[in-house]
Amino acid sequence: MSLIDGACEVQEAAAASAEALDRVFSALADPVRRAILERLDGEDFLVSELAEPFAISLQAVSRHIQVLVRAGLVKQERTGRISRCRLDAGPIYQAAVWINQYSKYWQSQFDTLAAWLDQIERAKHALAERGTTERNSQTEE
Repeated sequence: MSLIDGACEVQEAAAASAEALDRVFSALADPVRRAILERLDGEDFLVSELAEPFAISLQAVSRHIQVLVRAGLVKQERTGRISRCRLDAGPIYQAAVWINQYSKYWQSQFDTLAAWLDQIERAKHALAERGTTERNSQTEE
């Protein structure tokens, strides 16, 4: 394999990974699909069972499930006309890894907030100390 072939493979893998991430975020963008994933957490359900709490048709729930399947978030096993669904959290982990790349920005904000809170606390303590000292000196007079 040449260096160029290797570079092309890396680019193709990166593009495929980006497309998979796009499908996951797109799937997670809908509240019905997020609710379906919450229901699937730790349990397998038939499509009809998944559809029960929703005020939409079974067909609409099936379409939502297909979006989740294409995103890799749900595995579907069919036995005849019966379709059982289960959660596959792997793609969510990949999305979390991607999001975590930006935690350094949040962390710096938290560090700044902690510094401000510490400064405010020290200022309050200093004011309280000064007030106690002033009251004690007034009492002595």
